[in-house]
Amino acid sequence: MTVSQSRVGRGTGAAIVAIVLAQWFGTSLWFSPNGAVDGLSTWLGSTPAQFGWLIAATQIGFIAGTLLSATTGIADRFPPERIFIVSSLVGAGLNFVWTLGPSDLVLVWISRFLVGVSLAGIYPMGMKMIVKRAQAKSAQALAWLVAMLTLGTAMPQFLSAVGASLPWQSIMWGSSALAVLGAGLVATISRRGTGLSGRQAGLSGRGAAQASAPTVTAQTGATRPVPAKTAADSALRRLFRDRMFRAAVFGYVGHMWELYAFWTVVPTLVIAALADQHSPTGLATTSFLVIAAGVVGCVIGGIISRRTGGAAVAAVALAGSGLMCLIYPLLPDLAPLLIAALALWGFLVIADSPQFSDLAARYAPAELTGTGLTAMNSLGFAVSVISIVILQSLIASIGVAAVWLLLPGPILGLIAMRPLLVRRRVPKPDPDE
Repeated sequence: MTVSQSRVGRGTGAAIVAIVLAQWFGTSLWFSPNGAVDGLSTWLGSTPAQFGWLIAATQIGFIAGTLLSATTGIADRFPPERIFIVSSLVGAGLNFVWTLGPSDLVLVWISRFLVGVSLAGIYPMGMKMIVKRAQAKSAQALAWLVAMLTLGTAMPQFLSAVGASLPWQSIMWGSSALAVLGAGLVATISRRGTGLSGRQAGLSGRGAAQASAPTVTAQTGATRPVPAKTAADSALRRLFRDRMFRAAVFGYVGHMWELYAFWTVVPTLVIAALADQHSPTGLATTSFLVIAAGVVGCVIGGIISRRTGGAAVAAVALAGSGLMCLIYPLLPDLAPLLIAALALWGFLVIADSPQFSDLAARYAPAELTGTGLTAMNSLGFAVSVISIVILQSLIASIGVAAVWLLLPGPILGLIAMRPLLVRRRVPKPDPDE
């Protein structure tokens, strides 16, 4: 290995660490209202169903943002670092500004919707930056990235635990400050360069050129630009014609029916499980630990995937979380057992996510990686809105048994991903393998 190659390797490693940390900080915006359920609900005067729609506003905004990105090709037209920085700063501002205004549920819903739109430039772009740099180790790097998404999701609960005596607004402000810090980290690696080797940069450049290349007329040889909408439609058709890409995407969709709805009701499940329900700090800390257990699941899944392949890890995690969904309402009413079961569920429920992302990225054409990942996110989050709203309403009326609503997700996801398990075709090889 030459000195220049060694420096590139170190630069790439440092860039990946910065991206992973930035993802953690940026995605803390996502569930910040969940860390302030009591104070925020009281301030808004909202019912549990209305609060469910407030949580869903972020998901709907994320869907709108990812749809816009996928149908216009924005994800592959601009540097992902630039999109990430702008989105983090805009999201931080939007998450902060509504806390200073009047108590208006509609105004807060609109603000959280726009936060969701900004998150469409954070999560998928974080994945694209990782895939671009990690190459052969993208599955393991994505596992760390999704681990940070999980930790970011749990952060509002942590902020609630350490700041139990502070006003609920402090949780929103803390999340916004973290998002700004994440933007700063990505700006730092942008100034230092991409961290790509010459060969990787060449591949990336050729992919971008192919994605936006003009057409040439047969009669005159003159170039004729392809309309953005037509090019995006063509890109989506190319992506979804591939059976293996479809299997990864729809396996992910089944996983998403369960994931965010489970995370949304974790505080409610913890309250039902704990004997001492009058300790806000205890409730917030336990909720944080249940969600954060997914960090360990992602990392261990990433390590195992290097031996078994990502499809096997995704299938085991999806089947395991589905099993937890089935048996949890049947467990005896013993607090230690219920909390341990929730932690195991939290461990399994997210472990498959980075593997689905890696599989989708590998089966997508190299020049359409950003569009493919964004389209996958859009579909997954669309179904999550439905499960969040229904579960939030049902759990208030029928209790813990409402989690059985989540079971079809893992079952249908396992059916959809079957082509990935029979391995009829290997993914396209990585450039450095």
